[in-house]
Amino acid sequence: MTHGFSKKNQSSVDYAYRFGDFELHPEERLLKRARIPVQLQPKAFDALLCLVRRAERLVSKQELINTLWPSIHVSESNLTNTIVSLRKIVGRETIRTVSKHGYRFELAVTGEPGVAQATYEKFTRAKELTVQRSLESMHLARDLYWTCLAADPSFAPAWAWLGRCCWFLDKFSGNSSANLELAHAAFQRAFALDPELACAHQFYTLLQVDTGHADEAMGRLLERLERHPGEPESFTSLIQVFRFRGLLVESVEAHRRGVELDPALVTSVAHTLFLAGEFASAIEHYSGRAAYYLDAAAWAALGNRKRAITLLRERLGRMPLSKLMNALMSSLLALLEGRADEAVHLMETADTTREPEILVYFARHYARLRMTDSSVSVLKRAAQSGFVCAPSTLTSDPWLSALRRHPEFGSLLITAETLVEEARSNLGASPKSWPS
Repeated sequence: MTHGFSKKNQSSVDYAYRFGDFELHPEERLLKRARIPVQLQPKAFDALLCLVRRAERLVSKQELINTLWPSIHVSESNLTNTIVSLRKIVGRETIRTVSKHGYRFELAVTGEPGVAQATYEKFTRAKELTVQRSLESMHLARDLYWTCLAADPSFAPAWAWLGRCCWFLDKFSGNSSANLELAHAAFQRAFALDPELACAHQFYTLLQVDTGHADEAMGRLLERLERHPGEPESFTSLIQVFRFRGLLVESVEAHRRGVELDPALVTSVAHTLFLAGEFASAIEHYSGRAAYYLDAAAWAALGNRKRAITLLRERLGRMPLSKLMNALMSSLLALLEGRADEAVHLMETADTTREPEILVYFARHYARLRMTDSSVSVLKRAAQSGFVCAPSTLTSDPWLSALRRHPEFGSLLITAETLVEEARSNLGASPKSWPS
């Protein structure tokens, strides 16, 4: 695809951010409401532009102060007064205060400079479909992203979201490697267009860790935090990266740091807490999200077999699932209901090529069935694929108790400890922005 816009597309390119009935024109430093100019003080305009560019994400007070008053010391009341005056124009509910942290622009942005309005509308719809995380919605989203990019090949966020979509389809649809190649290409294109694009860094992490490149992801994210120390999404990505490298304490700390920056942040820390044996906390952090396997497995680990069975039966009966997620949940249900042969068949026939973390859950199932040879085998496969089961999980998880009597357990544990120490050593040499 060629760079830039065609002459045909240039005529329809938008030059403003759009939200509600407002248009914000950065180049003209102009705000319009229903196409009528609205008078706005310079600092209020700068604050609004900063918030709109980061729409639906927390913008810290310090970032806003640095943007509005660079190299000048001002009190926080200056920012407060600016936000108050801004709310009088765009609406009180448009800018949400996150106590002690900052502000969040709540209105959906429906257009941005440099992108044709029709293209942006398709992009918005595609993102909505992607968030649904079903195979059907992802296929629809992928087609919409391609439509956006056919109209505007320089639309970097669309490339990043296309990469996210293609990687999901590669993991869960069971098709050829075409989606993986497309995901790689889409991310590289997004980075070429905008090396600092936050969503591209966040989504690319998902691909890296699942394909055995967690160390590379860790280095990239730590470098990014050096440049953007207040970016909560980088900590969100590190939660997963550290978990894949067996660094559970660091994974929980990344969650703490991220939530400290943005209390509304949704992370994968529940999976880390589960592996740390903190099953009740895992259930608490897992609630409120689209629930699948983890809380049911946590209830089972806590000895509440009946609760786990009820959750699994209810979800398997009503939710459209990928083959892999169905195998994970159904194998746990079969295990809990005493159908061992069925549980084993489900695990043996599942394709975990793109999901090494699930192998650790399968290892727990096998150990619970006292099939310790199979448990050792899948844990080795997980490590070879990039997911290191933390030594503390190996030594303390109640469902792995039978595994600890296996003759290869000692060497398995030593290998895990060695890999974790290597990862911790790499982290120790990282920028000072991350505590070792």
